[in-house]
Amino acid sequence: MSHNDLNDLKAEFDQFVREKCDTGDCDISEENDPDNEPVPGFVDDLTDKLLAPFHCGVYLSRLDIKRVAEAIDESIPIKERKRMIKALFRHTTKKSYLRSAFDEFNRHFGGRILIYQELSVAFPASKEIFDENIDKIKRTQKVLDQIVEDFEEIEPTDDPLMI
Repeated sequence: MSHNDLNDLKAEFDQFVREKCDTGDCDISEENDPDNEPVPGFVDDLTDKLLAPFHCGVYLSRLDIKRVAEAIDESIPIKERKRMIKALFRHTTKKSYLRSAFDEFNRHFGGRILIYQELSVAFPASKEIFDENIDKIKRTQKVLDQIVEDFEEIEPTDDPLMI
């Protein structure tokens, strides 16, 4: 390939970029972002409850969410916690999947309850605070159970207009 051929090829490529990408056709926008895929209706509410220690009594780190995903044989990238929760539940169609994920969250909650109980004994003046967090955890566990109970399974052959 001669020097002129390379220049011609470069000019042709630059023109292609100007014609296609400058019009927005090549734009990598949020609509192509997998994090913006639709999620089941319960996910936004669940995310708000799980990620706020004020509501659930526990701080779930990105590593905690990653461990939950790995325990149920899911692979999700470590990102912002909210995106990780959405990625974990984005394609949920079965109660069994939901139940296994929530069981794993409950194992994490159980570990935190044990820690809070030990801290209550070690620091009796703070027992009230730890008891309050334990109550929040138990309420969150009931919410998770209710979500599973209310979940409608979706089959790939189901007609969404007939559900």
